[in-house]
Amino acid sequence: MFDLVSYGPLAPPAAFVLLALVGVLLALVWRRLGLAIALVATLCLYLLATPAVSSWLMRTAEAGLPDNPDLAAAQAIVVLGADVRAGAAGEPDTLGPYTIERIFYAADAYRRLRLPVGVSGGPADASSAPAGDLMKAALAQNFDIPVAWDENRSATTWENAVDTKPLLDAAGITTVVLVTHAWHMPRSLWCFERVGLKALPWPAPRSARRAGTVADYLPRSGAVQASFYALHELIGSIYYRLRH
Repeated sequence: MFDLVSYGPLAPPAAFVLLALVGVLLALVWRRLGLAIALVATLCLYLLATPAVSSWLMRTAEAGLPDNPDLAAAQAIVVLGADVRAGAAGEPDTLGPYTIERIFYAADAYRRLRLPVGVSGGPADASSAPAGDLMKAALAQNFDIPVAWDENRSATTWENAVDTKPLLDAAGITTVVLVTHAWHMPRSLWCFERVGLKALPWPAPRSARRAGTVADYLPRSGAVQASFYALHELIGSIYYRLRH
């Protein structure tokens, strides 16, 4: 059930597609009610498909992040996994584009800070290989960066923090630099702080931009995806605070 709400058909914007269909079917019996539901769902879907609204949601998700955080107290770098592409027809699993971006951010962080690196992420997107293991291999093979800690079981951001903490505790690490996307950073910082680690944000590029043209109010496929990730973070932050 959690997957249906978190990443599945019950997560917005996909939920509005189902709601529009429900409205159309209801209109066959209760015309006004069904059409009203379909109209509202379609309007919500249209808004979330516009760059103007998706950018606003992204700015909200990224709100509060410092532009130039003080990283002087950091003892280690922790990179959080994202997507993994499951191999087909015997091909090996590979890192997805979002995780690859984070690997590049991590390499930049390592070059600047020269701190030991940890990775965190279990299997994702029906893969068999954990994101942590793939990130460790990518950092070593492509950037010549050794990985000191490989957490490869976690399936959520909360589990990233919970499962990484014992590894860092054993090494006496209490303050870490977190590497992830800006829209994912506030929830990640909260999780690591919640389990007792001081977490500092690595300044990943902000995703949001401000609407400035008529085209920003017309639907685009990329805006739908941006709206999904922003809403996922905003709803997830509320859920985590209520649950943890």
